[in-house]
Amino acid sequence: MEDQESNLGIVGETMSFSDFPEDVQLCILSFLTPSDISTFACTSKRFVSLCRSDSKLWFSMCDRRWGSKTQIRKWGNGRIGYKRLYKTLIEYENLIGFWRRIGQVAAGTLSPSLVFFEWGPSFITGSRVSPSKNGTYQVKKSPFLWMSLSSDGEALNYVDPDSELIHVSVSFMGKNHVVVEENQSSCYSCLPEMRKIGLQISGSYVNTQANGADTTSRATGSSENFNDQLMSEMYQYFANWTSPGSVRAWRRQRKREKGLHGRRKWEPEHFVKIVNCSPTPSRPLEGLWKGICDDDVSLDFYLVAYDDIGGIACRRIGDSSEPFSSYSPVFWTSTTTFIDSPLSPEEIYLYDSRVHLTPLSAANCIQNESNPTEDEPVKRVLHISSSYDLVIPDLAGNSGNPRNTEGRIWQYEDGTFGFGFLRNNFIIDLKHIAYDGCLLDTMEPC
Repeated sequence: MEDQESNLGIVGETMSFSDFPEDVQLCILSFLTPSDISTFACTSKRFVSLCRSDSKLWFSMCDRRWGSKTQIRKWGNGRIGYKRLYKTLIEYENLIGFWRRIGQVAAGTLSPSLVFFEWGPSFITGSRVSPSKNGTYQVKKSPFLWMSLSSDGEALNYVDPDSELIHVSVSFMGKNHVVVEENQSSCYSCLPEMRKIGLQISGSYVNTQANGADTTSRATGSSENFNDQLMSEMYQYFANWTSPGSVRAWRRQRKREKGLHGRRKWEPEHFVKIVNCSPTPSRPLEGLWKGICDDDVSLDFYLVAYDDIGGIACRRIGDSSEPFSSYSPVFWTSTTTFIDSPLSPEEIYLYDSRVHLTPLSAANCIQNESNPTEDEPVKRVLHISSSYDLVIPDLAGNSGNPRNTEGRIWQYEDGTFGFGFLRNNFIIDLKHIAYDGCLLDTMEPC
């Protein structure tokens, strides 16, 4: 036994990185950052060629980090260098998730302020997201921005207002602020062929289900085939434009279209990132949720945030097209200490004596059946206060009874939760909007 341990120790001492097979070396190096790779290349001449290998090392780095989310070999029509692709996707990666439009909106703009960025086969898609008004928990998802790369590594970014693709620039102002504005130095927004692609995009809609595997599309064939065809057409038009003589033809075309159509400039839009949009073990209530609004019994979005001093606040994320809807406080608490089960008889009565608000269609379907949420066991309870009383002091009445502003959060075993106030007799149950990078219960906009 001692001899075996001695032999293992000798082997371990003499084993070096260069003794590993190349695929193992690439796997190990793929966990490093570009600066670490540069430092490692300086350690030995034998590793310089390995660190410079675009098709081996840099592909391994891209594939390990994003291979499960997008198709690395299809970016740039399969002709872009992986080192350049890595540097681009590092920047694009921060886009994934929820963003919110800020600032003034152009007159007549009724588009939702909430935007969700997600990975596509060879591009990133930005979709405007809003709650449905059809009496269900469904969410409207309207793709409007596509971000990809040409075979030369140039950015190909398009928005699709009114079924016409417009070439835009996406500027990163730090990590949590982006600006999307029309690229007037580009010809893409005026090419008739690009309008055709715009019509194809607006006429198709990809619905990603909760498991991330089932997709449906109105376009002929699978959504993946449609997206591949779309990006191939974009690359082809980009190549045609860069061919000799195309610039003069584009200028003539643009001059004609300016006189015929006089299209208005697409106004820039600013977006800020919703950083903490998902719950964590230490902050189980945090993130974006969807639930029934007690004002009109319709679906709405709720943002729950933890502050730096240990408090929790919730507000509704309304439609920017409606006045005073962008910031609607709901509840707050200065403590995050839950009351765990078993609950006292009083707390059990407070929960059992209340009705769970459900979408109208669901309420009609289950009439005499129990609501699935009502059957979900309550894991623990948190005391809250109504935020409406901070901005509308008379809401609590003139009695000064604190029970008029007091409320509860009931967290369920599945991680979701509901909230309600003692002054009324209902519970608003909140559900996830997205899970594992995919929007849930999406629907095609009318």
